[in-house]
Amino acid sequence: MPAVLCNNCAADLPDGSQFCLKCGQPVTGLPDAGTPPTIVSVACSKCGTDLVDGAEFCSKCGKPVSLPAKSPASKKTFPESLPAASVRVVHSRRAGRIFLIVLLFILIGGLAWTATSDNPFAQGIQELVGWKHDQTILETPFTVSGHNFRYYKFALPEGSMNVAIIGQFSAAAVAGKSDGRMGEKTTTDKTTALHSDNQIEVYVLSEPAFTVWQNGYAASSVYESGRVSQGTIESELPAGAGIYYLVFSNKFGAASANKTVNATVLLRYKSWLPESLRRAKDRFWNWVGL
Repeated sequence: MPAVLCNNCAADLPDGSQFCLKCGQPVTGLPDAGTPPTIVSVACSKCGTDLVDGAEFCSKCGKPVSLPAKSPASKKTFPESLPAASVRVVHSRRAGRIFLIVLLFILIGGLAWTATSDNPFAQGIQELVGWKHDQTILETPFTVSGHNFRYYKFALPEGSMNVAIIGQFSAAAVAGKSDGRMGEKTTTDKTTALHSDNQIEVYVLSEPAFTVWQNGYAASSVYESGRVSQGTIESELPAGAGIYYLVFSNKFGAASANKTVNATVLLRYKSWLPESLRRAKDRFWNWVGL
């Protein structure tokens, strides 16, 4: 069947067209021979006329042909954005793992530092959890003969800080002479003991100072009790490595004035813990049996 040509744009129009499919102008010319129209695949939304594929205007009413709306599937919906979200989740998990690894290394390093450091804060934690124990220097009774002395040597390692020597002591005279059997004294001996000298001198000396004092000269001391029958030792030691002497002197006593000394002396690593908290910690560990 011959086709109609548009007078405006010369587009081939189907037979009976009243408006041009391309430019929308009314059709007034005579039909011309031409190729058959393309198979109809679009319908006018206003009058329902079948239109050829690619028509932009209805051939009956001239209404512009609206393009079909995009289907929801063609739009970018949440499922299509899921890969980006998944990437963010993967990155978040990877960052979380890196953070945990770094935190683990920091924790391990912190534990190692706490277990080995002489820093007051680290020493406090060691003491709180029971890692750090006081170092006992002396905990047994002994006798010091007249005109003589007895000493106990101890050392501080390199890097020592905030270390104190603490303890208590008491002295009593060993009265009279025994009759040859250990532990037995005559009545006269017991009476003499009531009036004997019960005093002792206690020193804490560095190694150089001990050498000077031992030769009979005055020397500076970390601690000096004077002549007392009992006392409390509590003195901080200088930081760093060093060798020290805990001395119990009976030099001033008569040759027969032997003294029995009961003493408990130890080294303590002082810390940031208040004394009340230290005691509460000790009571707690005693309560749990440790």
